[in-house]
This record gives sequence, structure tokens and C-alpha cells, in this order.
Amino acid sequence: MKKILALQILLFVIISCEKEGEFAQTNNQTINLNSAVLLKTGQFTTTSGISGSGNVNIYSVNNQRKLILENYTIENGPDLKVYLSTTDAPNTFVNLGNLDVETVYTIPNSVDLNVYKYVLIHCQQFNHLYAIALLN
Repeated sequence: MKKILALQILLFVIISCEKEGEFAQTNNQTINLNSAVLLKTGQFTTTSGISGSGNVNIYSVNNQRKLILENYTIENGPDLKVYLSTTDAPNTFVNLGNLDVETVYTIPNSVDLNVYKYVLIHCQQFNHLYAIALLN
């Protein structure tokens, strides 16, 4: 009986995973930084119990804004996402996509970087914040 209940819970968790929206889908891209203009930069600090470090840079490239994680390492976790957030907590945010070292994240034109001042690494599945970077 306990095994059946555990199996049902596991199945529910797997099925209930959120499908990613238009701006949350990852795109492996390469950009030419020679023509890019650096707009914002920040340095990650991790939350209690998580190990990691690194930088985040936002560039303007061909009238698009790109967020790039540089020289970063972060403790492995399930369902890690990259958010632009209005605060240092995942309350009001834009999900840029899955955390991936090979990914350049495109920031939608509708996002005001004067309002969305933080980049967060967040485990969406378990609602656990891994790292925070304040953009300057």
C-alpha cells in the first residue's frame, strides 16, 4: 500500500511539471562580443548550504539584450532556472530558461532592467533559491 502511494506521488510530481513558455525555452546561441555593448554586470552570491560562484553580464547585441553567465559554478540541482527578478527573492520574475553553461539567454524587450535588478538561480521544482546577483 505504501509503495502504491509513493508511486502515485512520484507520478503526480513528474506529470505536474510546468511546461516552459515562450521566453523560458532555452536557445544555444553564440554571440560576437566584439560588437556587443555591456549594459549590466553582477556577481553571484549563493544561499545558505549551496556552493557556487560566478558572474552575470547583460549585453546589447544587434538591438537585442543577451544575458550571459561567465566563470560560474553552481551546486547541481534539479530543475534549475535563470530568472530576472524585481527583488532578491523569486516573487516577481521573468523565467529566462533552464540553467545551462552553453546557453545565452535572450531578454524580452518588454523587461525593464531598471525594475528587474536581480538575476536568480532557482530550483523551480522545489522552490529553492540557489544564487543571487544584483545587477549594476
